Amino acid sequence: MQNYFNYFTEIEEHFQRQRGTILMLSTLDWALIETWKDAGIPLEAVLRGIDATFEKYNARPLKSRKINGLAYCSQEVLAAAEDMKEAAVGISKETSATKGFDSAEIASFLRRTADELESAKLPSRPAISPGAVAQEISETLRKQASEIETQSSPPRLEDLERRLTVLEEKLFAVLLAAVPDDEVVTVRAQADRDLAPYRSKMPAAQIEQLQKQYAHKKLLEKYGLPRLSLFYM
Repeated sequence: MQNYFNYFTEIEEHFQRQRGTILMLSTLDWALIETWKDAGIPLEAVLRGIDATFEKYNARPLKSRKINGLAYCSQEVLAAAEDMKEAAVGISKETSATKGFDSAEIASFLRRTADELESAKLPSRPAISPGAVAQEISETLRKQASEIETQSSPPRLEDLERRLTVLEEKLFAVLLAAVPDDEVVTVRAQADRDLAPYRSKMPAAQIEQLQKQYAHKKLLEKYGLPRLSLFYM
């Protein structure tokens, strides 16, 4: 793998190649990729799972429904991850995550993200100000960008990714507190509807995590907030 942070685009492109058509991934698909990433499932396991799903589908004599989403691949992805774990050939995140980006590229991403945070129009409630938190985070990102540019060696990407994850979780928590309750209920109801066809194919823990990721992504999209992760460079 050239770069562990190509995780999202590699999966999207591989799924599209297997399907044979350009199908835009849904919010549910992107949320599912995040659950795989957060669970530490190697990229190779996801690609193998996608391949296995299409192999089984193509072997069926009757194909009444197309594979229209990554959720159809969930069981095979988990099986591939378990096989790789047992065979002790999993990808080393530490090795892969230190390749592919230079300091200037990372600094540019952090500043671009800071700009997007500052331009977002966010809701607020008494004593709850996502805008203030977004401004604070943007200042942190700009400071981090300057430090990266002046360091003699490239930053440790896993350490930087952990910091970005903490900042995003902080931002999402205050956003969730400021958003009207009805809006959150609507997003979660939509997640339940989208997940309904796949519940029998996924373990309960993954369904629960997927619901959270779905709501997270939908709300950040609604308010024009960037993702604070090197996976989105």
